[in-house]
Amino acid sequence: MNELLKGLPHFETKHLYLRKINVDDLSDMFDYGSNANVSKHVSWDTHKSLADTKTFMEIIVDGYEQGTKALWGLELKATGKLVGTIDFVTIQVRHRKAEIGYVLSEECWGKGYMTEAAERIISFGFEALQLERIQARCFVENHGSERVMEKVGMSFEGIMRNAMFAKEKFHDLKMYALVSEDYFRSK
Repeated sequence: MNELLKGLPHFETKHLYLRKINVDDLSDMFDYGSNANVSKHVSWDTHKSLADTKTFMEIIVDGYEQGTKALWGLELKATGKLVGTIDFVTIQVRHRKAEIGYVLSEECWGKGYMTEAAERIISFGFEALQLERIQARCFVENHGSERVMEKVGMSFEGIMRNAMFAKEKFHDLKMYALVSEDYFRSK
């Protein structure tokens, strides 16, 4: 799995290129990472400076080199701008399951871009990585993320109470998942 992730494949959807992030993306990533509306529904804090974004990017690039990070930058074809990321936050090889996470700049909300990206990553997970289960979680108030999960065919499995401590408090999370049987049946 680590070798496969070291050579993280690039993908293309109707509106996006899914690719590794690099230092040239620093300004674009800071643009959405510093937006409080974007960061309010994620576990990380709003980026206050380019240094915050650079630190995050260094962690990602190191993960690429180690084969431990499966994070794609979302480049909008029309502009060439990095507008978000999507990744397998965790991959549990023994259980053949993974969890996806994503973030998108506010100006791109409601346009179907994240659904495109999530569908492509889910396809990669089931078809190339041979995963059995792909799941995603979101803060209960994050209706946009919840809608993406529904549009990609995930089923709501319940609310995990006080499942994440972030931003100085505990958060309830909605759990969604798709299993391989349902994914392949829908093809």
